[in-house]
Amino acid sequence: MAAIPKRMRTVEVTTPGEPEGLSIGERAVPVPSAGEVLLRVAAAGVNRADTMQRRGNYPPPSGASDVLGLEVSGTVAAVGDAVSQWKVGDPVCALLAGGGYAEYCAVPVPQCLPIPDGINLVDAAALPEVALTVWTNVFERARLRAGETLLVHGGSSGIGTMAIQLAAALGSRVVVTAGSAEKCRVCESLGASLAINYRETDFVEAARQAVGPSGIDVILDMVGQAYFQRNMELLNLEGRLVIIALMSGAATDINLATLMSRRLTVTGSTLRARTVEQKGAVVDAVRERVWPLVAKGRVRPVIHQRFPLADVGEAHRLMETSVHIGKLLLVT
Repeated sequence: MAAIPKRMRTVEVTTPGEPEGLSIGERAVPVPSAGEVLLRVAAAGVNRADTMQRRGNYPPPSGASDVLGLEVSGTVAAVGDAVSQWKVGDPVCALLAGGGYAEYCAVPVPQCLPIPDGINLVDAAALPEVALTVWTNVFERARLRAGETLLVHGGSSGIGTMAIQLAAALGSRVVVTAGSAEKCRVCESLGASLAINYRETDFVEAARQAVGPSGIDVILDMVGQAYFQRNMELLNLEGRLVIIALMSGAATDINLATLMSRRLTVTGSTLRARTVEQKGAVVDAVRERVWPLVAKGRVRPVIHQRFPLADVGEAHRLMETSVHIGKLLLVT
């Protein structure tokens, strides 16, 4: 293994706001604490949360790095005290609370995952955030079961492409919304039984016609306010709505009579602010339940484009246009 340098390149938010405020800077290479590994980063996933933090709207949790980046892949460059699970040279992908847009990052061991069979080191950076988010929200919180129907808003996003594949692989029917004919085609190729172009068709009516009396059991929503009441209209008796983003806003009215009479469940969550132990529990479940499906080729990362670290501004601009399908990566 190459010697660990004292300094490393990082992405810095020099001016909060537009992507032009991002630049390449230099910081000291972090030293792993007890229970952490130091990763030599191969690639970092670009997430919408990163663009929110760049604008000053999503500060890192207390104690986390202020460097952008919530997921990486790479190789172990050093281990802290009390680490026996990993050794120098091991390939790893990991969920972070921050610090991924850099050449090195320190990660708590419970948040690390092996690279699944059949996935190369760079592309593995596209997996941690989406796999853990989908698993904890769709399967743990919303309790999606085989034979049920899942509706995913934003089916062509990184989260959406993972949710389609994973739900279909585990025996559920998947309906999605997406914003173009091309996006709809990709969603159907990944396993969606129906992809609704919400720019051309009313998704509530289209979904009702498609699923008939069987209805929608679970909805994974990233839109928030604008879709809340419409989502409630679609859910079956005992239906579950899980909200993971608020792209149209956070405040909304709710018809409590609908909630009560149909025995609906409305829930939501974030990953970033959870404790290391809580994240580790989701990591363990993903390693057990999702990674074998990736190794068999039934679930795979969908990657739209890979950018050099220096082109981080271009990656953020593309992310904010929402024209991409799947994940964007920064390669160090």
